[in-house]
Amino acid sequence: MAELPARADPVAGLIDIPLPQEVSLLPQTWASRIAVGLLLVAVIAAVWSILRHLFLNKYRREALAELKGIERAAGDVRPDALAQLTVLVKRTALAAFPREQVASLAGPAWLSFLDRTYGGDEFSHGIGQLLASAPYERTQPSEAQLGSLVGLVNRWIRGHHV
Repeated sequence: MAELPARADPVAGLIDIPLPQEVSLLPQTWASRIAVGLLLVAVIAAVWSILRHLFLNKYRREALAELKGIERAAGDVRPDALAQLTVLVKRTALAAFPREQVASLAGPAWLSFLDRTYGGDEFSHGIGQLLASAPYERTQPSEAQLGSLVGLVNRWIRGHHV
């Protein structure tokens, strides 16, 4: 048998295709570097602002959670629901405002302070008067009065200005 002549490898003569250089992920111009830096600063500022807002309003979230518990009890017209509301409003004010400004307030001055920080007159001239007068009265407020007072306290907690 005669041997077949060896064929030349057809791939052996090909030349590798030169690959392009790797692309850098860093910005190439100064303007794009400044834009990336400003974007990074904006993201950091936004995260800081959100965290600060969450931290500063933690007392509001806790007060609203406690108010929900009182609100459930308000349907039963428990004798201590009004006292709990009074304590909750005072504690919330002490958490939000300087102690020297809030701790000594009582009666009409206390109601005036609540009106001033809320931007209304529902405490001094409305259902909010129960916070100052009801603890000293012999009769308990009705369910409707207590419900209105819970609503007013809820609006004050959500909307008072520090």
